Amino acid sequence: MRKQVENLTIVAWITSLIATLGSLYFSQVKMYEPCMLCWYQRIFMYPLVIILAIGIIKKDATVALYSAVLSLIGIGLSSYHYALQKIPFFTQTAPACGRVPCTGQYINWFGFVTIPFLALTAFIIIFICSLLILRLSKEDS
Repeated sequence: MRKQVENLTIVAWITSLIATLGSLYFSQVKMYEPCMLCWYQRIFMYPLVIILAIGIIKKDATVALYSAVLSLIGIGLSSYHYALQKIPFFTQTAPACGRVPCTGQYINWFGFVTIPFLALTAFIIIFICSLLILRLSKEDS
């Protein structure tokens, strides 16, 4: 595996690990109960830690295809969730999504950084790394 590909895979893995540990910190330490959309975002983030770790250990760049797909779906979910929190039109028409409202904001750092924003940032980083890995791998073959 080319060194650039390996480094990008490590960056994507570290990003997924930090996002996973961050979500566990918010729910298990700070005791913030995740809403339904948070759970869906977790469903797409948590496997990335394992998938990307396998890619690093086996030096297999093809895991980037799977991480690209999972992170792209995560981008869609996080973007929608963030819109529910920050765009008045979406906030006012938000469907009820369980015991904890998806419009709730446990954190609101600097007036725009919420938990879905953090997830969105992580998914974007992983997606970009995955695309670069796929492109570099294609050039090598």
